[in-house]
Amino acid sequence: MALSTDPAPHTDRAAKFRSLYLLMLAEIAVMSLWFLSAAILPEMLSEHTVSETRQAALSSAVQAGFVFGALASAFLGLADRINPARLFAACALTAAVANLSLLVLTPGGTASILARFLTGAMLAGVYPVGMKIAIGWGKEDRGFLVGTLVGALTFGSASPHLLALLGGADWRLTVLVASAAAAAGGLLCLLVRLGPFHAKAGAFDPRTIRESWTNKKVRLAYAGYLGHMWELYAMWAWIGVALTASFSLSLSDGEAVSYARVIAFCAIAAGGVACIFGGLIADRVGKENIAIAAMVVSGIGALATALTFGGPVWLTALCAIIWGAAILPDSAQFSALVADHASPEKAGSLMTFQTALGFALTFFTVQVTPLMANTFGWPLVFAIMAIGPAYGIVAMLQLKRLTEQAPSPS
Repeated sequence: MALSTDPAPHTDRAAKFRSLYLLMLAEIAVMSLWFLSAAILPEMLSEHTVSETRQAALSSAVQAGFVFGALASAFLGLADRINPARLFAACALTAAVANLSLLVLTPGGTASILARFLTGAMLAGVYPVGMKIAIGWGKEDRGFLVGTLVGALTFGSASPHLLALLGGADWRLTVLVASAAAAAGGLLCLLVRLGPFHAKAGAFDPRTIRESWTNKKVRLAYAGYLGHMWELYAMWAWIGVALTASFSLSLSDGEAVSYARVIAFCAIAAGGVACIFGGLIADRVGKENIAIAAMVVSGIGALATALTFGGPVWLTALCAIIWGAAILPDSAQFSALVADHASPEKAGSLMTFQTALGFALTFFTVQVTPLMANTFGWPLVFAIMAIGPAYGIVAMLQLKRLTEQAPSPS
């Protein structure tokens, strides 16, 4: 393991914040690819007939690709064995090219779904790898470091809704802008330095992943993360569609789509802001406490959005934004908790494996959400999403008790 032998490595604050700033910009730019297909779906459907199953597949293919890429990366230990900034850049550039191919592929066709799969696989070399870079810049402020990065990811994930709104009826322009942004983000990451706490593993060791089960604290952090992921990506992927259905009951179709896009962007972006603020205080009040508080509010937000569905536009919009703000701050803390309780040279792989499991779950939730909404209605689907936070709260309470009994070594 290549890790500084100094128990308190010197951190150049200017270099630290410059690197984190560049990393955030790169993350925002590249993650604009994630929900692109959902954001431009109305315009695509105006030109091509796409079945409901294939509409869902365009979004869930990203999740499936991410799981595939994350599992491969975790088992090969790529984030811990390869320079993560270069890995980030290579994956971002490949994802940009895959996304750009949508301009010449039939919307909803098998090739376009495969392109989205490849995009997701490459994003597995962006999000968790970015976390690996971030935790290399500190130990005592990891809640803030990872919170900031996840906040950036969120702004990037929200941006397709805004890009689609600005692009109007021309969905191809939205694809072009997002692809260019992702390529720029990949190149920008090459300017990011690695921090003094960066740990590099030696030879490939498949036993690394065993620690996700044998280490009880890591296992509970995983459990909380899975509860969080039960609702997160289903909400992010389909909140625009759901709000359009709600708003269309009192507005014209065009107004409903426009308002839904604005609120969807605000709801997702609000989570990014909350994630950064949550990270600022997590290292002082406890990462588990921030996760519990966020999940309590997000569960209530899901139920409130369900109860107000089809009601006054302002009320449903407010509930959705509160839900969106609370749905994310816990995400960063689950990853930071894995980094805290795992062996330093295994942290990158274990965080990558954590995201792989979470996104494996979202492959199911993103695919089944619109199908359930068509059968049972959006209010019941939103209520079912609240089950995830409840499960996560139980896991975090157990981890909190265990940590208080036997704190992990710093």
